[in-house]
Amino acid sequence: MRALLSAGVYLPRARLPRSTIAAGHAWFNPNLPKGGERTYAAWDEDSLTLAVEAVRACTADVLANGIAGSHRQFGALAFASTTFPFADRSNAGLVAAALGREGLLQARDHGGSLRAGTSALLAALQALADPACPETVVVASDTRQAKPASPQESQYGHGAAAFRMGRATDGTAVLAEYLGGAAITADFVDHHRSDGEDFDYTLEERWVRDEAWGKLLPGAVGPALAAAGIAANAIDHCVVNAPAAAQKKLAAQLGLREGVFVDTLGKTVGDTGTAQPLVLLAAALEKATPSALLLLIGFGQGIDALVFRAGALAGCSAASNFSAALAAGRQEPSYTRYLAHQGLLAMELGMRGERDNRTAQSVAWRKRRTVTALIGGKCRDCSTVQYPLTRACVNPDCRAFDTQEEFPLADCAAKVKTFTEDWLAFTPAPPLVYGNVAFAAGGNAFIEFTDAAPGETAVGQPVRFVFRLKDRDALRGFHRYFWKAVPVSLHDHGEGN
Repeated sequence: MRALLSAGVYLPRARLPRSTIAAGHAWFNPNLPKGGERTYAAWDEDSLTLAVEAVRACTADVLANGIAGSHRQFGALAFASTTFPFADRSNAGLVAAALGREGLLQARDHGGSLRAGTSALLAALQALADPACPETVVVASDTRQAKPASPQESQYGHGAAAFRMGRATDGTAVLAEYLGGAAITADFVDHHRSDGEDFDYTLEERWVRDEAWGKLLPGAVGPALAAAGIAANAIDHCVVNAPAAAQKKLAAQLGLREGVFVDTLGKTVGDTGTAQPLVLLAAALEKATPSALLLLIGFGQGIDALVFRAGALAGCSAASNFSAALAAGRQEPSYTRYLAHQGLLAMELGMRGERDNRTAQSVAWRKRRTVTALIGGKCRDCSTVQYPLTRACVNPDCRAFDTQEEFPLADCAAKVKTFTEDWLAFTPAPPLVYGNVAFAAGGNAFIEFTDAAPGETAVGQPVRFVFRLKDRDALRGFHRYFWKAVPVSLHDHGEGN
């Protein structure tokens, strides 16, 4: 049995009310929508950091050896996006490195279309027909930009979703069993973004509804249902990111029952691009009852259609962390801060912002386990944990040399030991908050804090760690990443499923 084993969703903490967008453009266009809100990535987040968090949530229940974050049990990782930070660097490889998973791991990037997420999911499930195929994680993430005052500015959202899949025996508790799928490819242009462009160019909605949704979709859904041996009117939940008018037409064409379409999250999240079908599927599996039938549809220069039967884990706390991720948001009252953090408003950074962010690639390679994966050391002789890993044990009663073994810290509990709110040092989101955190397992680290407003950090406060942008080297076009601490009471998406 090929099955979805677990799911994970990450939604950025920042939520921008559409009323805030509309107020900013009332002088120009008084008819912009005002209801609901959308997610958006903070200045130190991008599609890659969102993907890391989604995979962490998806794999939190499969950590090995009793040590948090030691090894994540999957042999392949597929990362789908249309907003990769790197055009020529393995983005999936960097996600794997952040998770401490290098070496014998297949890492693949999927892009070029908004259905890259469903296409990667379908390819991974089809590959599992081979018993030798390893357990796979598919993650889709997007942080698409939109022109100010455009319809897309209100419609888009940022987010990521991941699914872990593998082969399971009958009787094994799974999230959903894969029953069958199909795909068609058609160079139908409903929108496009050329290389080097920042924003999508979108065509008229009615044209897309009539020509694409109405004519292309049956060509994939029919074969998918036939492969699964399922009649259209047996589907309990249809997961498709289509407008209401298109959904109504699809129901009539396909013979779907009334009320099967899941909420597209337009009021609370927005359209997260390649991640949207996977986010919607994770949300649907939280509510689905075991044995319910789900039809997942991906759209973008063709159609992907996948049929699932909900497993024993569906509809319970083990289904996904979508609800927790949705509830963890905080509204952003400042429209100009949103613009600045999205790079859509040029700000005077001052002299402290004028610095060379060049990365020493040779050092970065040698220290990648320490920096990218937040791996410290544990002494074999005295069990002292320290960060970073060095040749010498820091325990004054030990001081042994060459006794350090790798000890992952990204998933370890920790608390604020000391902190400073620095209003003089440069950061795109002042103040710059940094300090020492003490790991529950032992050891300390001097680290930046993120997602904490002034006055919200306190000594002794629990923190969790997130993979974020450290800075951008604009001169060389390079992004540098590191781990940061987030106060748990302010920002806890719920890692476990």
